[in-house]
Amino acid sequence: MSNEIPKVWVALDQTLAWSKAQSYLEHTKHDALNSPFLTRIFGGTRYGRIFATQVVMRFPFNLRGALGVRKSHNPKGLALFVLALLDSFAVRGQAADLAEAERLLEILLTLRSRGAWKGDCWGYQYPWQDLGFFAPAGTPNAVVSAFVCEAFLKAHAVTGKRHYLDVVSSCAEFLLNDLALLKSTDEELCLGYMPLGMSMRVMDVSILVAAVLAQLHHIEPAPHLAATAMRLTRFVVRCQTADGAWYYTDPPQDSPVKIDNYHTGFILDALLRVMQALGTREWQENYQRGVAFYASQLFNADGSPRWMSDQNYPHDIHGAAQGILTFSQPQNLKDYPGLAAKIMDWALVRMYHPEGRFYYQETRFYTKKFTFIRWCNAWMCLAMATHILNRQT
Repeated sequence: MSNEIPKVWVALDQTLAWSKAQSYLEHTKHDALNSPFLTRIFGGTRYGRIFATQVVMRFPFNLRGALGVRKSHNPKGLALFVLALLDSFAVRGQAADLAEAERLLEILLTLRSRGAWKGDCWGYQYPWQDLGFFAPAGTPNAVVSAFVCEAFLKAHAVTGKRHYLDVVSSCAEFLLNDLALLKSTDEELCLGYMPLGMSMRVMDVSILVAAVLAQLHHIEPAPHLAATAMRLTRFVVRCQTADGAWYYTDPPQDSPVKIDNYHTGFILDALLRVMQALGTREWQENYQRGVAFYASQLFNADGSPRWMSDQNYPHDIHGAAQGILTFSQPQNLKDYPGLAAKIMDWALVRMYHPEGRFYYQETRFYTKKFTFIRWCNAWMCLAMATHILNRQT
């Protein structure tokens, strides 16, 4: 066993315990509009909502409690904890890990978005004003739903329980039939973030959906799922730049976010899942170029995650967690030896409180030492558990 692994186990157990002690209830990055005070003042206009969200998100301290924002469960966060617990169970075989994962899956079922959707789906627990859309609290979206599906897919793989797979099959109907259709040709398909009127093509959306459909097809062959996954993947792969990167949106000017850290990792990991599930190496060269760009342009020599390819700060814990996940993939452990461990060491030394929580961001001048359970702890729990699993198999 590597000398690194025991300290990762300690941090994983502490972080899982601290998060459970909070009942997984949290404030989160974009939930300012859950403040009755801010909603009353700024909630009536698009730019007012953007202003309130951005000010609270960027403030050096967590103002949410003072502003009356209640803590709540984040479906994506719970899904990440499920994935972490199942990876831990795969290594140690502790029944308590599996039991807690299944308990969280039951909570996820109670958090499904309400409405006349074609299938089960999930969204965020706060109103969300983006540049391109406004989504009321609970509006389902593709990214949250895809991560929840990943949790149910892994639970089915571990337990063999049919009803976990049924949840994914139901959500696939939402993903295929309710999301905005932004591009559709015989070769390519691009889906919108939400079932709303929108035009912004967000890169990770289509590939995350493709990964779910491909895995569902792998378990229960369905040609239409495989074909759709291929079209979604082709759209994303064909948007890759010559040096191996992906902009956050197509076209790039549709968002102030350009080539950022964790969305790049999302795309790479989902692309790998698609290829594995469909048994193809069609995009292996694209994957390898993307990983090379990710390693060289989105991480510093000390393992700290860059915010974007052209912007160093803030160093965000989510970026560190995503880097650990990507560079802990078996082929990347071989091709980029020590990189995942270096990022892990940076996170544990610079961003970890031994009571069991990770800090949010390190800026050039100070560190935001508050903790969002999903953004910080859930992502790092999954990163730690996956890293241990892949290092020991």
